[in-house]
Amino acid sequence: MITLKLAGRALQRDEEAAPALVAEALDHAEQATVELRELVQGILPPVLRRGGLRPVVESLANRTPVPVEIEVAVSRLPADVEATAYFVVAEALTNVAKHSGAGHATVMARVLDSTLQLRVRDDGVGGARPDGSGFVGLADRLAVLDGQLRVESPAGGGTLVTATIPLGRG
Repeated sequence: MITLKLAGRALQRDEEAAPALVAEALDHAEQATVELRELVQGILPPVLRRGGLRPVVESLANRTPVPVEIEVAVSRLPADVEATAYFVVAEALTNVAKHSGAGHATVMARVLDSTLQLRVRDDGVGGARPDGSGFVGLADRLAVLDGQLRVESPAGGGTLVTATIPLGRG
């Protein structure tokens, strides 16, 4: 906050240091956002705890500025699976809203062969980086449940985020 105030003053005075101060303030804000996301990851929305995956996906879709088609054909699942699925969908839809330039997205969830299959697809510009911190964090979260994450995002071809989570872990 202090750096941002200094940057504001420098901009008002047309000082040469202003761009560097703005860049530093942005870096601080990004670090705070990462820390806040890490904190929030342990907090689940009440709609997930009460209703499961479908209502929480509907809630996420309603907050996304891009129209989202929902194809969630699952009943209640183990709590750890629902929580992980929630984070996958939340991160994917956040990326759709912030980076994709998409006009439409689809969220699909179904159980096949005792495995939850999630797909979030958009018709945006593509180019999403599977090695970005959000996707790496999701892959780590999925690995705890023996799940897997795949990101396909060819330039100009939209993005497909696929997650699979086995339901019958030993």
